[in-house]
Amino acid sequence: MELNQIQIHQNQSILDALKKLNEVRDVSRLILFVVDDGDKVIGSLTDGDIRRSLASNEDINKTVGSICNRNFEFIYNKDGYVELKKYKKKNILILPVLDEQFKMVKIVDLEKKKSILPVECMIMAGGRGKRLSPLTDSIPKPMLPLGGKPIIEHNIDRLISYGVKKIYISVKYLGEQIQDYFGDGSSKGIAIEYVWEDKPLGTAGALSLVDSFDSEYILLMNSDLFTDVDFEDLYLDLVNEKADMVIASTEYKVDVPFAVFETEKRQIKSFKEKPSYVYHSNAGVYMFKTELIRKIPKNQFYDITDLMEKNVLEAKKLIYNPILGYWIDIGSPSDYKRAQEFIKHIN
Repeated sequence: MELNQIQIHQNQSILDALKKLNEVRDVSRLILFVVDDGDKVIGSLTDGDIRRSLASNEDINKTVGSICNRNFEFIYNKDGYVELKKYKKKNILILPVLDEQFKMVKIVDLEKKKSILPVECMIMAGGRGKRLSPLTDSIPKPMLPLGGKPIIEHNIDRLISYGVKKIYISVKYLGEQIQDYFGDGSSKGIAIEYVWEDKPLGTAGALSLVDSFDSEYILLMNSDLFTDVDFEDLYLDLVNEKADMVIASTEYKVDVPFAVFETEKRQIKSFKEKPSYVYHSNAGVYMFKTELIRKIPKNQFYDITDLMEKNVLEAKKLIYNPILGYWIDIGSPSDYKRAQEFIKHIN
C-alpha cells in the first residue's frame, strides 16, 4: 500500500476524507492520518471521528485538522522488540510507524501482525525427504502442498506475522523450486536469501555459511513443521530468563502397560500400576544468541543437537518452551495425511 492512500492534509474537508476513506483497501480499519505542510503526522481520523463531528455540527466542509485525534498512538521507526498486545487491548488496529520528524514510514496492521521481533531466521529446507517418496521424487518436501500452499510457506507467513523481516533458507535437494517460488521475498515484504549446501550439513551446519547476521538472536527451524508455535513467547523467554538458547518443545507421553517397581537393591519399596510418563521433546524450533554460531565448524556436517550438547557441557543456560497449540512434524506419509486433515479445521 502507498502511504499517501491513508494520508490527508489537515486543510482538506470532511467530505474529502469521506471520499478517501471509501477508497481505503488492504487494512483492517478505515483510518486516515492527518499531515501538515511538511508531511508531519499530527493526528488520526476514523469514520467514528467524522460521525461524532457531524452529529454535533453538520458542517461537512470542516477541515480534518480541526476534528482529528491528536492524541493518537504510534511507534518510532527503530530496531528492537515491539510488544503489540498492549495496543490491541486498546482496540487499536492500525499503528503508524514514524521517524524522528514525525513523518510516516509505514503502518502496522495489528490484525495481521502478532508482534515485531528483532530476530533473523534460518529455515532448514535442504533434506531429501525419502520417507515421503514418491511424493518427493520431483518436488522438495517443503514445497508439498498443504491447504492450498506449500508447507514452508505456512512457516514463512507465520514468521512474517511476528515481524521477522529477514529469512535465510538453506537448500540442496531441488532447491531451485523453492528459490523460484519465493524469489527474494519482496512479494511478501521481506528479504529472503538462500544458503546452498554443496553437501549435507546437518540441522545447523548451514548457519556457518552466512558471513554475518545483523540480529542479536537467531531463530532456527525445520521447514517441514506445521505448527502455531508462539515465536514471541520464545523470544521473551530467551531474554527474560537471560538464557543462551530456548528450544520449543512438545509433550511426548509414554504409557507403560505393566506395573513399574520402585526398588532399593532387590527390595520393592512401592509400585505404580500402568503409569504414564510425559517428556518434553525437541520440536525443531530454536532461538539462541547469534554469537553461539561461532562454535559451529565451517561448512561441516553439524546438528543443532551437537550445539546444544556443547553448550550444556559449557554450563550455558538452555531452557525449553512448550508449544501449547498444534505441532505436526511432516516426516512420513501418515504425518502428511494428518496435517492435510487437520488444516481443514483451522480458520
